[in-house]
Amino acid sequence: MGVRETELISMGSLLSRGAAPLLGLDISSSSVKLVELGRDKSGTLVLERCAMEPLERGWITDGNVEKFDEVAEAMRRLIKKSGTRTRNVAMALPPSAVITKKIILPGGLSEQELEVQDETEANQYIPFSLDEVSLDFCVVGPSPTSAGDIEVLIAASRREKVQDRQGLAEAAGLKPVIIDVESYSSRLAAGRLIQGLPNGGVDTMVALFEVGAFTTSMQVIRNDEVLYDRDQAFGGAQLTQLIVRQYGFSPEEAESKKRSGELPDDYEAAVLRPFVDSMAQEVTRALQFFFTSTPHNKVDHIMLAGGSAALPGLNEAVTAQTSFSCVLANPFEGMHIGEGVREKKMRREAPSYLTSCGLAMRRFLQ
Repeated sequence: MGVRETELISMGSLLSRGAAPLLGLDISSSSVKLVELGRDKSGTLVLERCAMEPLERGWITDGNVEKFDEVAEAMRRLIKKSGTRTRNVAMALPPSAVITKKIILPGGLSEQELEVQDETEANQYIPFSLDEVSLDFCVVGPSPTSAGDIEVLIAASRREKVQDRQGLAEAAGLKPVIIDVESYSSRLAAGRLIQGLPNGGVDTMVALFEVGAFTTSMQVIRNDEVLYDRDQAFGGAQLTQLIVRQYGFSPEEAESKKRSGELPDDYEAAVLRPFVDSMAQEVTRALQFFFTSTPHNKVDHIMLAGGSAALPGLNEAVTAQTSFSCVLANPFEGMHIGEGVREKKMRREAPSYLTSCGLAMRRFLQ
């Protein structure tokens, strides 16, 4: 993949030096999450470390870093807490910050010719000057429609967005070696889980919902291809607001009590259950939208990930409302668990780590 010295969007091969240790670091609006993977002698993935550190509301907004020093400090705390010595890190940008486009080019071009062609093509699609852009491309493979041609994926982001992520990593004492796109990373981790479905997940249509604090993103995936994707404005932060309204806690108190489960006796009936039902309705609505805007009318599985995916009863409520099988995405399924991991805590929080796990997997997928 053609990457100029100063630039750092990589969907492919920035780390061609074998599988040097690599951290996957996912910065969302409510927390920073870290995953480090290894491999044992038999080639099985090993979860060496996973940890998360909460961020206060407003530090990151719509993927933009609003409070640089505070986020960098939270990252330093996270690195310390995790106990890792690894400094190379893979990070990601939200899809809203990246423009991607598949193009068809003649086969047999040199790396340099590809780069020139890609810049020419990118100029047509990018609404700002190429001087302000970090640009990268990777060859997907032969064109499915025209013999002798190749399919190339271009990715572009405003340079300041990339530099924000780089700057945070450096401020936390890390070396950013890969900047990916969040949805690609979560898809990489989900792809491993899909392979564990009957028939190796071949031809299986999976609706992946990642429930964040403020936004839930949906991707419909079949055979590693995204058939549909859409973001919706609902998420776990709404539950925190309901707790504040119901019990008069401060937002910080409500968030910490929500995570620790220290809530009044009527919480489940008065707050949690109605919220879980309304979330299941949002998932149903998103699927209906997919069915009405595409030729499809069913999915084989729903996969739930993200910080609020593990809410008690959500899985069952989604299955009941949609009548499709619904599973919680545990990205560490089938991995060996390293000694440094607190297994009980990890199992509870596993769905939150989908994107960071996908980033950490880049160590072995160059």
